[in-house]
Amino acid sequence: MVNAATSAAERVGPAFSVDGMLLARQKTRQAIRDISALIKPGMVEEDAVALARQTMTDAGLALSWHPTRVRFGINTIKPMKQASVPGVVLKENDIFFLDIAPRVDAWEGDGGASFIVGEHAEYARCARDAERLFHEVRSVWNTQKLSGKKLYEFADKAAREMGWHLNFDLPGHRVSDFPHAAIHTGSLADFDASPAAMRWILEIHIRDPKGEFGAFFEDMLLPDEYYA
Repeated sequence: MVNAATSAAERVGPAFSVDGMLLARQKTRQAIRDISALIKPGMVEEDAVALARQTMTDAGLALSWHPTRVRFGINTIKPMKQASVPGVVLKENDIFFLDIAPRVDAWEGDGGASFIVGEHAEYARCARDAERLFHEVRSVWNTQKLSGKKLYEFADKAAREMGWHLNFDLPGHRVSDFPHAAIHTGSLADFDASPAAMRWILEIHIRDPKGEFGAFFEDMLLPDEYYA
């Protein structure tokens, strides 16, 4: 039985639309692909952020409810609300990630992914594992209907088994027709019920134990058919 607190946390705004939310997601994932293809070694992180913003604007996306983020190298370990070390240049063999939140008409998009340039086995493993862990957590949600809190407990244990540390400063959040903050500002990691589909962003940020690099993946919490 759904209690009042759960209902309040998962309500939507007057413009909510399943088709609209899926359109925002589709355009967000496409923007991530487009931006990542333009980022090359030798680029300064601040220029990559400007490039990402321009790419989204050119695609007709509104720059929305959180800053456009591109993180290179050592900055990939930082929580999102912590500023990057300025002037970091992407090396020939390096790791970077994107975190974007465009708005498509009334609907929020939010997505992130990690990428490798050149060759570096541990960077590549970290990027793969961030996405793999996202789907492992999503699968547990889909099959076991765990609470948001239990999902992040599972993520923490699984990350450690992979050899990484999970960053709890990125604990997942609501997504909705814009703005979700007018509906609910609590995190997924604090949500004490099984989250509904198309209401939450699952965030996975892992870091190597030495604190030298990390990787990030996030997407809307959805069942398997949306990832076929």
